[in-house]
Amino acid sequence: QVQLVESGGGLVQAGGSLRLSCAASGRTFSSYGTAWFRQAPGKEREFVAIINWSGSRTYYAQSVKGRFTISRDNAKHTVYLQLNSLKPEDTGVYYCADRANYYEIWDIGESTFASWGQGTQVTVSS
Repeated sequence: QVQLVESGGGLVQAGGSLRLSCAASGRTFSSYGTAWFRQAPGKEREFVAIINWSGSRTYYAQSVKGRFTISRDNAKHTVYLQLNSLKPEDTGVYYCADRANYYEIWDIGESTFASWGQGTQVTVSS
């Protein structure tokens, strides 16, 4: 399995922006898709966005559509999540996850992801 390391989290005011990075080491990302999830305090982890290997297809949670953008640079073994127009409800730990097998891009259950990072904290103040 690939090892994933997230970075780029921090404290930002509502309306601000952050860019998260997910770097792969040990092995490259799989060719089956990489996603971001998040977990707010006291809540279950939820899907945020996913991108396929080539970057040609993306899929977002409705709550972040139009504000967040997922992208990747395979030469740098990195997947990014640009967070714009942040809201206090975007606060949480953001995790990167990578698939080990093929699934439809919209099949975003956690069980479809084999590798997970440790997460990076995003805190949005009002």
